[in-house]
Amino acid sequence: MKSVSASQQSSWNQLQQQIVDCEKCARLREYCQDIARTKRKSYLEWSYWGKPVPNFGTAPAKLLIVGLAPAAHGANRTGRMFTGDRSGEWLYRALHRAGFANQSHSEDVNDGLRLIDCTITAMCHCAPPDNSPLPTEIAACQPWLQRTFELTQPRAVVALGGLAWRAVLDHLRATEEFTPKKLPTFAHAAEVKVGPQRWLVGSYHPSQQNTFTGRLTEEMLDAVFSRAKAILNS
Repeated sequence: MKSVSASQQSSWNQLQQQIVDCEKCARLREYCQDIARTKRKSYLEWSYWGKPVPNFGTAPAKLLIVGLAPAAHGANRTGRMFTGDRSGEWLYRALHRAGFANQSHSEDVNDGLRLIDCTITAMCHCAPPDNSPLPTEIAACQPWLQRTFELTQPRAVVALGGLAWRAVLDHLRATEEFTPKKLPTFAHAAEVKVGPQRWLVGSYHPSQQNTFTGRLTEEMLDAVFSRAKAILNS
């Protein structure tokens, strides 16, 4: 694991706080706060987070995982990426098996979970209605993704879903780190070299829509992180 200097830690903490304090998208802020007030019956005793969800992990980190957005009763409730929902259960089991997490379960911010040379971010840091952020909302979050890349400097990036894949490529193209004539097409286990020492790997999102239907299996998800680990070890 890379050592973190005081300056790097300060920059990372500043980014995290900027994300949490963000008020750019009125629709998303209203939706997240409304969910936090009304809650789900099974979580009535919870004090929902209800704010933009910061990155989970540290910088620098060799592996960066980019998701879509917090779940309304998952990360919007717990305040940590992919924590408190079925998608997170799948993701953290896979990360633990691949050696990127110290444990396989993720329940709340005090459950002892730590990532190992890995950071998780999202293309949108607020839970959107119907899991569908608007293009303007995605664009509003783009500076956070750009800064996350700058601070983590990952060698491997795993994009969970086609929208995250496109967000990563849009970022790399905007910063002129990767300027292909035609953008690579998303597919599960697709991979493309996007820099001298950086690879982008695609994965179906571990949403219930994909896992319940068998479109994504645990073996398929394990293969993606095994490939990411092989890239980092090469």
